[in-house]
Amino acid sequence: MSAPDDQWWLAALGDTVIWARLRVLESGVAEVFDARGETLVYDDEDSARTALLDAEFCAFDGLDEDDAAQLGLDLDSTDTPEAEDDEDLLPQMTQKRAGGHA
Repeated sequence: MSAPDDQWWLAALGDTVIWARLRVLESGVAEVFDARGETLVYDDEDSARTALLDAEFCAFDGLDEDDAAQLGLDLDSTDTPEAEDDEDLLPQMTQKRAGGHA
């Protein structure tokens, strides 16, 4: 299950949504769990955010309806992945977008 301070990021590629989870540890080190099942470690949250932005990810929490529409997403029907552990989370990190939106 997601920790309260997990931040979800997403990128849209064709009809696929790719998720990444940013988690900042008590030490200040930031970890990004990606759709390949890798955990990338950064010195701090800013470095992790910069890497995600460079990879054309956007923060899910920061999306408004207009941003979501540009990505072809319906915010009301888009949920972040959720699982007990990263192994169960991995298959949800890449999702096909629901076809057709108004």
